[in-house]
Amino acid sequence: MRLTVQDLGAALGERATVVQFSSTFCAPCRSTRYVAERAVATTTGVAYADLDVADHLELGERLGIDVTPTVLVLDARGEVVRRASGVPTLAQLRSALAAASSVGSTA
Repeated sequence: MRLTVQDLGAALGERATVVQFSSTFCAPCRSTRYVAERAVATTTGVAYADLDVADHLELGERLGIDVTPTVLVLDARGEVVRRASGVPTLAQLRSALAAASSVGSTA
C-alpha cells in the first residue's frame, strides 16, 4: 500500500518515512515517539509523522490499524515496507529504515 502527502498531512522523506499511529492515552506511544524521533534525527533523508488514530479514522481503517502504537516504515515512494505494533527498539527501527532506503533507491 502506498501513502501520499495527502494521507499523512506531511511530506515524505527523501529516503524513507516513519509513520506512527498513536492515541491520546497510550503510554507506550510516548516511548515509541522518543525512539522514532531519535532514529529520524540520526538518519538523513527520513521524515516522521505522528498521527492520532482518532483524527485519522478513515486512514486507520484502510490500513487496518487496530492497536496503538503502530509504526509503519515507508520507502521514498510512500510504499509501506515494514509494519510493527508496540514499542520498537532503536536498532529495529534503524534496520527498517535501512531496508526502506534500499528499496527506494532501486526504484
